[in-house]
Amino acid sequence: MSKRSRLSGKKRSTWGGKILPALCNIAGTLIIVGVILILIPTVVPKLLGYEIYNITSGSMAPEIPIGSVVIVNPVEPSEILENDIIAYERGNSVVVHRAVSNHTFAGEFVTKGDANEEEDFIAVPYSDYHGLVIRHFPYLGGWLAMNTTRAGKLTLMAYLACGCLLNILAGIMRG
Repeated sequence: MSKRSRLSGKKRSTWGGKILPALCNIAGTLIIVGVILILIPTVVPKLLGYEIYNITSGSMAPEIPIGSVVIVNPVEPSEILENDIIAYERGNSVVVHRAVSNHTFAGEFVTKGDANEEEDFIAVPYSDYHGLVIRHFPYLGGWLAMNTTRAGKLTLMAYLACGCLLNILAGIMRG
């Protein structure tokens, strides 16, 4: 056997035998962990019984800026106090505004956006109420919106599949 073929054979077995499978395994694991970390902010609150909404208007600025994510706890409407921030249905969207007053006998809220000068014209009936905003996270709304679209979900699934395939490839290369 020539000197050249022995060296190339040795180099190939070291590179392909130990280093390349380890790199594939590390890359695959990092991709899978990354996808899981991306999904945690949307999955964990839902598993705990909360609702998550993306803020797309500036009516609650500066308290809750556009692009924020709010976590909503579905507490009883009668427990809402003046100045609590609530989420409710208005047409085909969910609105997040501050409760100016809670008319428990009438079963409705008077609400107002912090950035609005006037109270909302239409009272919010309890039937449209979703819950109390317990936390908001600025700048995560775009991330949430991207990951909840069909294209975003397909992208995350493709990354997850790549991570799994890299781990399978590492196992095959190890023999």
